[in-house]
Amino acid sequence: MYMKPDVADAADAVGALRAFIEGGEYKPGDRLPAERELIVRLGMSRSTLRKAFDMLEREGSIWRHVGKGTFIASQGLQAGASALSVLSQQVTPIQLMRARLSLEPAIALEAAINASEDSVTRLKLARDHALNAQSWDEYEAQDDIFHRLIAEASGNVLILSLFGHLNGVRRAVAWNTVVRTSDRAPRSHTSFAEHDQIVAAIEARNPAAAQAAMRAHLVSVSARLFGEV
Repeated sequence: MYMKPDVADAADAVGALRAFIEGGEYKPGDRLPAERELIVRLGMSRSTLRKAFDMLEREGSIWRHVGKGTFIASQGLQAGASALSVLSQQVTPIQLMRARLSLEPAIALEAAINASEDSVTRLKLARDHALNAQSWDEYEAQDDIFHRLIAEASGNVLILSLFGHLNGVRRAVAWNTVVRTSDRAPRSHTSFAEHDQIVAAIEARNPAAAQAAMRAHLVSVSARLFGEV
């Protein structure tokens, strides 16, 4: 039977969340209790719980859908972390970008077909937060949210799960070629205009334009990083 731990820090929170999931015998696709319930049952703050969620999501062990909850993505938490680690060591940044080019334009197409008004609103907020980010780390975090919200807007849990696995590898791959020459993304950064085009296409419910805009964005990112697609 699961016993409530004494959670002191983020590392403890990850361990407590793992123990809760394993003790509850959750299976892939199962939804975890709401945050407010977990805060009480695990004895931690909302911010600490969300840090634990972030860690497990990076491993590919869970995935989150705004407005619907947090779901189990893999059979074993440790197995999921191990598999992600092994996979990320086998994938080069260029291979990862090619994978993104294969999947994310199709996700944007689905988002244009299925996005709700709330989804479009959240997408605009993420776009604006990325634009106003005060550091590269903050920009990358907001950019991550932006792309994930597009997957959520598709309304397809399988697409969202596939994106989650791809995104988990993206986070783990070593980006040794990235060199920053400023403290934050400048307003002239090409991704901002590209994000605008993606959002506009999704809001207009134009699947072909959304697909093309996402592909153009990823081609631009790839060219900026590697000089090739």
